[in-house]
Amino acid sequence: MALSSETLKKVSLELGANCPFIVFEDADVDLAVKGAIDARFRHSGQAAMCANRFFVHEEVYDGFVKKLVSTVAMMKVSDGMADGAQIGPLINDAAVARIEQIVDDAVRAGAIIATGGERLAPGANFFKPTVLIDVEPHMSLCGDEILGPIASILRFMNEDDVVALANNTRTGLAAYFYTKDINRAFRVMESLECGVVGINDSLVFNEVAPFGGTKESGMGREGAHSGIEEYLEAKYVCFGNV
Repeated sequence: MALSSETLKKVSLELGANCPFIVFEDADVDLAVKGAIDARFRHSGQAAMCANRFFVHEEVYDGFVKKLVSTVAMMKVSDGMADGAQIGPLINDAAVARIEQIVDDAVRAGAIIATGGERLAPGANFFKPTVLIDVEPHMSLCGDEILGPIASILRFMNEDDVVALANNTRTGLAAYFYTKDINRAFRVMESLECGVVGINDSLVFNEVAPFGGTKESGMGREGAHSGIEEYLEAKYVCFGNV
């Protein structure tokens, strides 16, 4: 961006993310668990649009965690060419070491490993899909872009509080939430500080929809007509007294 400013070139930036995933007390828990799997573990968690922080209402926390953990524990970690493979390798050994450090720091801070939490095999770039429970907002993994197969679960009780927690990040790419209340859906959608919102769905990205974020997630959009606008300059022309 600094280099482009010297000659006034326009830039479109897609940067970091720390996407929240909220499960309200009236949510369809089974649907939310499926969405959580899609939102966290696609690409082995190595994508900006993956959900990082899972906020689950106290009333459905235990049920959600039980179903999520049982599903994650059964996921097949393997070479992508193998039949039934669901979780592939991380990009390199340094990425695996970073994930190990994130998990270790979280456990030292009081989080509990519900499943996973370690490499599949010594020396390999495969990390077991992991669920951490009893996570608190102040823990370091809530402030980082995870980029690995780790779901961190936090409890909440109040809608306003969870929206504030979801927005408490320097980035704002995407957010996901689950509720059956249409009024709440519009309230929360409008309150979330991000460029993309998924309501009762987490597979919301495609080429005909604008992709991009707010705050330090970048500027500009890819996809849809919004993506074309990044390459255009407006020209105003007025014919008079012809």
